Amino acid sequence: MVRLSPDTDRDGRAVPVGVIGLVGGVVGGLIGGGSGVLFVPALDRFTAMSRTRIHGSSTIANIGVCVAGAAAYALGGGSLDLRTGAGLIVGGTVGGWIGPKLLARASETLLRVLLVAVLVLTAAKLLVDALGVPLLGGAVVPASLVADPWFLYPTATVVGLVIGAWAGAMGLGGGLLAVPAMVLLFGTDLHVAAGTSLLMFIPNSIVGTVVHLRQGTASGKWGTVLAVTAAPGTVAGAVLGLALDAVVLGLVFGTFATAMAARETVGLVRLRRE
Repeated sequence: MVRLSPDTDRDGRAVPVGVIGLVGGVVGGLIGGGSGVLFVPALDRFTAMSRTRIHGSSTIANIGVCVAGAAAYALGGGSLDLRTGAGLIVGGTVGGWIGPKLLARASETLLRVLLVAVLVLTAAKLLVDALGVPLLGGAVVPASLVADPWFLYPTATVVGLVIGAWAGAMGLGGGLLAVPAMVLLFGTDLHVAAGTSLLMFIPNSIVGTVVHLRQGTASGKWGTVLAVTAAPGTVAGAVLGLALDAVVLGLVFGTFATAMAARETVGLVRLRRE
């Protein structure tokens, strides 16, 4: 495969990366973030950037995805949980500062393994639920505790910190973790979780972008192209997500995560052979 310089594509134009942004935006709007699971392998295919810079550039792109997606979900039916979201936003913002610093020390193999693990767990949870066999019988946290602000806000903040650090490092938008976490831990409806996840990662993506650019683990050029072109796709994906039944959305989310896990596993095997 012909490899390209960090800031050029196969034709010397931004068109392929722009298309990647548009398609990734649809994915992000549909599943509440997680566009990076498309951005990362696509940038790996169409540019010669290191894996670290690819993940950092994806973080920049997530600004466009999250702003457009959160607005679309809010205007399309008020599908945001601000009670749970408040703690997630605070924790996620702090995590957005920590994550890029961790990324700078991570190996490419570790990054791929972590991504595959999250994708497999996410797919298993959502597909099993969609097929009518809910794992753990529903939400882990009792409704009485979720209703208690003294429990909800600190817990959501800690959850947001962990997910935010992971998202800030990996540049995947966090939806692949945040959405299942809200559904599994707090019993949030899947549509509401998707919209809240997008809102949560607006400050996370901004903070992560600043850190990535300062330490040189991102391409400002390609990250900006992806962010701009992803915005209209995100709106379209959000509209589609709101129109789908929760079971169908879970099947879409789970199937997509499975496909991306398979793709990254193949990449990991090839990397080890090389």
